Parts: sequence; C-alpha cells; structure tokens
Amino acid sequence: MRGIRGIARSLALGSSVISMAAAAQTVPDIAPSAAPVVTGDAPSAPGEIVVLGSRIPRVQAEGPAPVTTITSDDILRNGYQSVPDLLRAITQNGGETQSQQSFSGASFTPGAQQVDLRGLGPNHTLVLVNGRRIADFPLPFQGQSNFTDISNIPVGLIDRVEVLSGSASAVYGSDAISGVVNFQLKRNADGTRFDYRYGDTEHGGGASHRATITTGWETGDFHGVIGVEGLYQKPLWEYQRKRQDSTADDPTRDVPLARRTFLRTDEYEDYIRPTEAQCSALSYLNGGTTYYASRPNYDTIDGPGYFCGSNESVAYGTMISKRTSINSYGSIGYDFSDHAQAFVDFQFGYSKLSLFRDVLSWYYETADGNQEGTFFNPNLSPDATYSGLQLDNWTRQFTPEEMGGLKNGMTTNRSYTFNITPGIKGKFGPGDKYGYELSYNHAEYRSRVSFPEVVIDKANAFFLGQQQGVDEASGYPIFDADPTRLYTPLTPAEYKSITADSVYHPKSRVDNFSATVNTTELFRLPAGGVGAALIAEAGSQGYNLRPDPLALGHYYVGLTDSTGKGDRSHWGLGYEVRVPLLKILQIETAGRYDHYHVTGNGFGKFTYNVGAELRPASNLLLRGAYGTGFRAPDLHYVFSGPGDTHPSGIDYLTCRQENAGASYSDCEDDYDTGIVSHRTGNRQLKPETSKSINAGVVWQPFRRFDVSVDYFKVSLTNQVLDLDSDTLLRDESDCVLGETASGSAVDPNSPTCLDAIARVQRYASGALAGELEGVTVNPINVAKEKTDGLDFSAHLKVPTRGIGEFSFSLGYTYVFNHSNRQYPGDPTVNKLAYDSGYDIPRDKGTASITWTLDKLTATIQGQRLGKLPNYDEDAYVRASYLFNLSAQYDISDHFRISGTIDNLFDQGPVKDRTYGSYPYYDISWFDGVGRSFYLQLTYKLGGAKL
Repeated sequence: MRGIRGIARSLALGSSVISMAAAAQTVPDIAPSAAPVVTGDAPSAPGEIVVLGSRIPRVQAEGPAPVTTITSDDILRNGYQSVPDLLRAITQNGGETQSQQSFSGASFTPGAQQVDLRGLGPNHTLVLVNGRRIADFPLPFQGQSNFTDISNIPVGLIDRVEVLSGSASAVYGSDAISGVVNFQLKRNADGTRFDYRYGDTEHGGGASHRATITTGWETGDFHGVIGVEGLYQKPLWEYQRKRQDSTADDPTRDVPLARRTFLRTDEYEDYIRPTEAQCSALSYLNGGTTYYASRPNYDTIDGPGYFCGSNESVAYGTMISKRTSINSYGSIGYDFSDHAQAFVDFQFGYSKLSLFRDVLSWYYETADGNQEGTFFNPNLSPDATYSGLQLDNWTRQFTPEEMGGLKNGMTTNRSYTFNITPGIKGKFGPGDKYGYELSYNHAEYRSRVSFPEVVIDKANAFFLGQQQGVDEASGYPIFDADPTRLYTPLTPAEYKSITADSVYHPKSRVDNFSATVNTTELFRLPAGGVGAALIAEAGSQGYNLRPDPLALGHYYVGLTDSTGKGDRSHWGLGYEVRVPLLKILQIETAGRYDHYHVTGNGFGKFTYNVGAELRPASNLLLRGAYGTGFRAPDLHYVFSGPGDTHPSGIDYLTCRQENAGASYSDCEDDYDTGIVSHRTGNRQLKPETSKSINAGVVWQPFRRFDVSVDYFKVSLTNQVLDLDSDTLLRDESDCVLGETASGSAVDPNSPTCLDAIARVQRYASGALAGELEGVTVNPINVAKEKTDGLDFSAHLKVPTRGIGEFSFSLGYTYVFNHSNRQYPGDPTVNKLAYDSGYDIPRDKGTASITWTLDKLTATIQGQRLGKLPNYDEDAYVRASYLFNLSAQYDISDHFRISGTIDNLFDQGPVKDRTYGSYPYYDISWFDGVGRSFYLQLTYKLGGAKL
C-alpha cells in the first residue's frame, strides 16, 4: 500500500528552497528538472510537494511567492528555545513579539505571545498548525482584537515552520493579509526519540527543564505518530538583574526618584508631607528600602514634596513567567486501500502560567467609579494645602511584607487547548490522477485567568471609615479619616480582607469542514500538464470572554471591564490553476469567495491572486505575484460589550466658551482632564481588505550557492480602529458653538454633529455640572496602511579536505516605507520616523555559519535589529546585535549531546539615555535576561541514525 502510506509518511504542508539555517543539508536546484524535496501535506504523488501558498502538488519547491522554511535542525542549531524566540529571528516579522515583561500583555492577555508579519498587526497574520486553523487566544490583544497565541505551540514537537508573506486569502480565506505562518508538527517518527533539555541563566533565575518523546508504529494498514512535550520553567524576577533592580537605574536622572508607596496629596496633586518618624516606622517594608523621600516642586506650599517611598519596589515584576505545561500530538491513519486512507490528527495542551505584574494600589474610588480620589477630611489642617481647603487624597501601594510574600500577588492562567481533525484522503480517476481530502477540524482554547484586585468598598471602609455626608462648599464626600491609618502597615490577614481574586473563564473555538480535490494534470499543453485544485469549506467560529461579573461594575479599584460573546458562520469556495504556457514560463492563479454571517450582518468577499514563474536558464528564476486579501471583522470588535477605560481628554467646549477665539492647541494645557471612555462593539463592521505585490529573482550559479532578492508591497484598507475621542471632543465644541476654532461655520444638525453631541457625556447636576465626564466610542472601518521593501537571502556551502564543511546563511529584510493614515483628512504618518509614535525597525537580519566535521557540528548565529526610536521620540537608538552559539556531537548513531549559549556576549538592551520609564529600555524588542546556557541529550531507540 505504498501509494497512500508512503505519501502519509513523507508529505506535510509546505516547503521552500530557502532555509534560514546554514545547516540545511541541501541547496535545492531551481531548474525544472530539479530533484524534488519530498515534503508537504495534501494528496500528491511521490516526487511531488505541496508548497505553502498553494494546494496543487509541484516538482519545484520554488513558486511565484517566496516561502521561508525553518526546520527542527535549524531550531536546535540557531539556539531557539521557544516559538517566540524563533519568530523574533524571522526578518519578515516586522512587528514586536509581545514580551513576557509587557504590562499590557500581563493585564490583557497573560502569557500569550504573537507573530506580526510586516508590522501590520498580529490580527493580520494567519497562523496554522499542520495547515489548519487553531482557536484564537480567548482574551483580546490589548483589550481590543482577537489574535493567535504562539507561546503554547511545543517547539520540541515542531518538524518545520513555513512563512509566506503577502496577501493569501485567495487560498486560505480570511486573515491572510500580511502573510501565513504554518507550524508543521512531526509526522514521520522513525523509531522512538527521547530529548531532554536543561537551561539556566548566568546571572541567576529562569532555570528550565524540557522533555520530549516521539514515537510511531506501523502494523499492517494501521500506522501513527505520537509526541509529548513537558516543560517546567522557573520564573526570573526583575529584581534579579542589576540593570533594572531600582529607580537608581533610570538613565535620565542623577538622583533617583523613589516610588510613592505612601502618598498624600491635595486636590491639585501637590504632596502633603508625612513626618520623618512616620516613614522611619515603615523602613522595614519593601525589604528594608522604604525611606523619607521627595520629588522636586511637589510641595503644597513650596519646594520638594515628601512621601514614604522606595527605590527598589519598582522591580517586583517577572521578566520570565513561571510555566508548567504538557503538550501532546498525534497523527493516526488506516489504509483502506491504495486509494483511500482514514486519518485523525489531534493535539491537547495544558499550561499553568504564573506572572507578577505589579503590587496592588489603593486610592479612594466612589461607588459610581469616579477615580479622582479626592475627599473632604476635617482632620486636615487648612494650612497644609495651597488652597486652604481641607481636601485630601490618599494613595497606597502594598508591600511584599503586607501581602505575605509576592506569591500572593501572582496572576495565573491555566490554559487548555484541544484540536482534532478526522478525515479521509486518497486518489481516484484514471491513473489516480486526482487527489482528494475530506476533513472536519475542531479547535478550542479555554483558560482560567485569576488575578488579585483591591475591593473598593472594603478598602474604603478600612482606610477612611464611613462617609459622613457631602461638603456643601466643594461637593466632595466627607470622611473623618485619621492619617495614621494611611501610614500603618497592614498584616497579611488585613491585606487579604480587602482584596479578592478576580477570575475569568474565557474560551474560543473554531469548527471547519473542508473538501479538496487537486491534480497535477487536468489536461496537457505542449509545455506540460495543467494543474488544478478546488476547495470548499464551511464552518463557524465563536468566543466568550466570560469575565468576572464583579469586574463589569465598580467593584474593584481601577478595574471596570467589558464582556464579549459572539459567533459567526461562514462558507467558502475556491479554485487554483497552474498553466505551463511555455517550457520556461508558468502562470498560476487562484480565486476564492467567502461569505460570513454575523447576527444582523452578512457579507461576502471575493479574493484572487495571479503569479508567474519565468525560468530563462536552468539556474535562474524570475517570479512575481499579485494578490488580494481580506479579514472578516474581528469577533471582539463586533461583539465587545460595554466597558470603560480611563484616559485623559481635552474639554475644548469649556475652553472655547471661557476663552473667546481660543485655538484647539490653546486648550491642551489647562483643559486636559481625566475622562471615562465608554466602549462597545460594532456589528455593522465591514471586512478589512488588502493588496500585495511581490517580484523577485532566484539565482543558483552553482549547486552549493543560491541567492534570492524579492520586492514586496502590502496595502491595507478599511482597517478597523476605534473612533478617536479627541476628534469627537473637537466636533462637539464646533457643533455646540456653530463654528470651528478657525471660524468656519458648522451645521449643528448635521449627522456628524448629532452623532458627536450624543457621544459626549457631561455632568448634569451638582458641583461638577457641565464638566466633561466621558465619551462613547466604538470601532469603525477607517484607516489605511501600506508597507514595501526587499527580502534578501543567500546560502553557500564550502566543503574542504580534512577540516570539514562550512555553511553560510544570510537573511535580511529592508523596509523602504511603512505609513498609515487613521482618518480621512489626517496626514499620512511615516511609521518608521522616530517621532511617529510607532516602534518598528526599518531592517532586520539573521546570519549564521555552521561547521561540520564528522560527528561534530557547531553553529554561530547572529541577529541584527535595526535602529528604533528613542523614548523621547527625538532621535534613534543604534542598531543592536545578538549572537547565539551551539554545538552537537553524535556520541553514537543513536545518542547525541547538544549545547547552546544564547546571548553569547551577555549583551544587555540597547542603552537609551532618554528612557525614563521602568525598566528603562524598550521591552517590545529587548529583555534583560543576559547570557543563558542549555544542554540537551537526545537518544533514539530503533530506526535510522540521528
């Protein structure tokens, strides 16, 4: 039964001539008669492959669109210890891979990390596992959009990773705007393989253990592959690195500014000073680092403002999260005949992740969510404030001693992932010329996320006592609050009495039925067979945030979240055709129509692409492709429930009413105030759309050397963004006053005015009557973005006599332009400029040198990250370089020892003298881990040699 079984062993989705590592064992030919590399997944004949970006088997690996492939050997030799590590090194990955130090990541999507091809946003990159969709991370990226989490993909079970950049919706449907990343797990278990890896860091913390086993069997017509990976990762705390263990590391200050652990201010946020004795009594807190501290010009009367604080309390977060996980994968098949095979692929993963965001804080928050924090305190002397009013404001950060240890402040995420794909595939027709596959794919992602929060009512009562009414003069609530209570440490029991764990149970899923038919020779032309493929899909997708019900109201200090729940269904039909017009010229085209139905909204989208391959010589390929793409409206953008955030906003209306002739910029300083932004979803959103172009050349002047250069351009339109609150506030002032700040007349009854006025809320009565309260926003299709540049790749092998073989590899991406425009009429922003507000590099590069001698292989790999904006956005910081060193030695044909040093030269983050925010470097691109060491043992029982 070689026809099906042999294909099942050797084929997996996608292949490419270009491998990132110099350790690639062959430099493939590009001539039409090239010996095939047998990889891919889809019905195909021996000697044919299926390349990512097409469903038609082919002989040559290179097609009209470039695909980058990273094999399991590349992963080992280049020192990649996780999927995020690997994707950071891909030069086409122009956006950040969210750091484990990310505060927004820890707050919104704890433990999750993403890929962002071309820097167009992680929600515009389609991520596949074994060529199939997986469920999104069940919480939205930065609280806004759904995305795919790559951190739970088991790196030890990966056979290869394939990256196709550019719009590919004509083949894969929605989301493939900036490209596709496919993780192909091991499908060919030759014997049983055991891998154990131990890792540690030079400067302490972050040790890890990883064990992997893969095995397979073949009993008559029944065969299968199973793999399991277990990981135990210890945390690395920020205080374990001297470069970021204190505010004294702030490069912008000669004298460190302590963090304000115990702070008291008036209504103008000027400091009401404690006594030195009060701070001395607290000095044992924060590990003995709390002291009588000050900040210049913050006193309520004159001079520095004093408080009780600590320099070291800034460094309590985790740099590397604690993680315990187990992931399993299997692919089982049964051959009914030479023409039909039943199969089932499955994956299950469990992960428990623990991280520390920061210590909790308390300040006075009213029952209706007002976070101004001010109250009337009869115990406050009028002489202590600049205004003479007895208006008080307390702020309190809790220390590890009060918490009973940092372990009691951890955010935990218990995640469960499950994928299963049963199906049947095989051949039919004359000479088995047609291949087919029928499958059903179900994937889901469930989490239990818990994190501690301070309970408003309990904390207010503990610190302030019962409210005594409302002060008639100021309109603020009265609390007879003894300041001694602010400066008295809590016992762990008292801390526990005013806090609670907020628990979320988010989940997401995707279900899809798929039918594919393909052939390499629908009919023949003089230049060869015409290949074709047809695809039909139908399915649904859904998510449910299932937040803590108490977090939807004003129960926790500083937290008012939103819910989100929804489903959508879709179906799609597509085709692909490959036509050899001449012996040296081949044309490929694909088209696909997808239809989506969401409650109250249905829409369809047709996408297409066309590509060409010209081979004027056996060692030269000229290629190009044009494609369109789309992304169906993000589920959370559509179904997000009402939720609040607390940004600042400028009250242009009051400013212009009080200052005749004021311009918008005249209002920025004195009328900037805290507001509530009320956000909800939009069920009338339309698809985001894109166009992409690539054109390039692949040249292989001799067998051991190849080079490629490809131009790319991606244009994104109808991009979804939230309505801009500043624009709404400007429109409100124009509409109420009947003219713009420059004097142009405005119709107050226009749709724009009616909408803007309805979206802005002002206090209706009381002391704050007429003052700005908040705005209501929702996502809309409005923005445009485009980027273009060059991808360069080269590989060279140099055999020698007596000293082994040397392999050289280089990948480099240079971006010419990357711009966006948020709203019609807005100026176009150059996202690569240092003052653009964006943080993406113009260029990235990866290079490696591998030396192989008998049983020994050694690789040194370097990564270059281009210059980035500094913190002040008035200049760039220099480009950075990172080097890894690895070596493998085969003790026998079935036993191997491997060692890796990541960050070989123990380089820290690039220094930015303007970076005044902790941890004082750009965590989007850098970390402070330093040099790391890994030792791996591999043993293979049975099968071919390693």
